[in-house]
Amino acid sequence: MPASKRDHLLATAERLFYEQGFHATGIDRIVAAAGVVRMTLYNHFSSKEALVAAVLQTRHARFIASLDAATAVAPPGQATRALVEAHGRWLEHSSQQGCIMVKAMGEFAEHSAEVHALAISAKRDLLARIEATVARDGLDHHANLARRLFMVLEGSNTAVVLLGMQPALADTRAVVDALLNAARSVSS
Repeated sequence: MPASKRDHLLATAERLFYEQGFHATGIDRIVAAAGVVRMTLYNHFSSKEALVAAVLQTRHARFIASLDAATAVAPPGQATRALVEAHGRWLEHSSQQGCIMVKAMGEFAEHSAEVHALAISAKRDLLARIEATVARDGLDHHANLARRLFMVLEGSNTAVVLLGMQPALADTRAVVDALLNAARSVSS
């Protein structure tokens, strides 16, 4: 089944925003790449800012769904590990050049409180997911574990660009293992 024009515009805009930046990507470039006329875009999105917001919301929903799917089938005590592995798969398949939310925070901090707040909210949602998996694994008694895991995952978003995918993911797993082992040794 072919994607709707709205979905096609979202996918095209997401790719261009991610590869070229939000402000560097104009509406004309998006409609040309999507093979639609400008009016089609504006029939679905009232402004470029509305398009950016929709792209961020749609991408975040896919990301969170991938994390939730992984943690839902994780064996007892392994939800946090499953979330970390799902994050790594997301980086491999959808985020090889860093995090689009961080890019949005940087580009919109001074230009759009709404878009900036959306990106911040996505990061808070990720932290909440990590807190939930840590609790599910019975490790929520360990002070700041979820926040530290969040910091490691956020660092891996940048590390893939600098170190390469496999070294960044291997280092992420090693740090996460150390944090989880330390938390489990305290609870034993």
